[in-house]
Amino acid sequence: MSLEETTAADWAAWEDTVRRAGGSPAASAEDAITGRRSVRAFLPTPVPRFVIEHLLTVASRAPSGSNIQPWKVTVVTGAALDRLRGVLVDTFLTGGDPEWPYHYYPRRFSEPYLSRRRACGWGLYGALGIGRADAVRMREQHSRNFRFFDAPVGLIVTIDRELEIGSWLDLGMFVQSIMVAARGVGLHTCPQAAFAPYHAQIRDQLGIPEDQVVVCGMAIGLEDTAAPENGFRTDREPVSAFARFIGE
Repeated sequence: MSLEETTAADWAAWEDTVRRAGGSPAASAEDAITGRRSVRAFLPTPVPRFVIEHLLTVASRAPSGSNIQPWKVTVVTGAALDRLRGVLVDTFLTGGDPEWPYHYYPRRFSEPYLSRRRACGWGLYGALGIGRADAVRMREQHSRNFRFFDAPVGLIVTIDRELEIGSWLDLGMFVQSIMVAARGVGLHTCPQAAFAPYHAQIRDQLGIPEDQVVVCGMAIGLEDTAAPENGFRTDREPVSAFARFIGE
């Protein structure tokens, strides 16, 4: 069912689904932003197409230079998502050659970024009971990225190859807007750059043309509140650590 075909009863039914899963929509824009986090275990509960269309409609109000709206999204569900998961997991576990289409991380981490990255990784593994020497379980956990953490909806976000860094900034605001809008309807998300190195397999499965850069993916669904990894929370620096105030 498309967004245009929905009724108040359809939205009421969705809200009931969210409540029965133990979730709740964010009460305000501030709650949606502060309540957004990367969820890494989802319930299999399907998300209706009209809900995803709603998120994308809201997110499309993100700003972009000269209103060029540089974002493109492929929404994947059902059997198509299962096929994509299978290909990506198999490629990852068999050591297929990943090739980043752009540099997401610096070539060498300096402080304070290195410490923050390590704290995030070890915190997640600690929540799962994975020790620092347990390379096998770390690899298994990383492979769950390519299953979209079992979410019922996967997004692949792309951008025209000819566009420059300003449009990539615009794309980031669009992606953030999807995640914030998701909290407004009781959903959670996980943005995932891990898909970018496997753009060749993604192109083959989803018919994405070469003139599009595969920037990231995103898992969308209802949170599995019983999963230990979803109890992990990352820290944020205080305002005094990153902001300067000049003037009165």
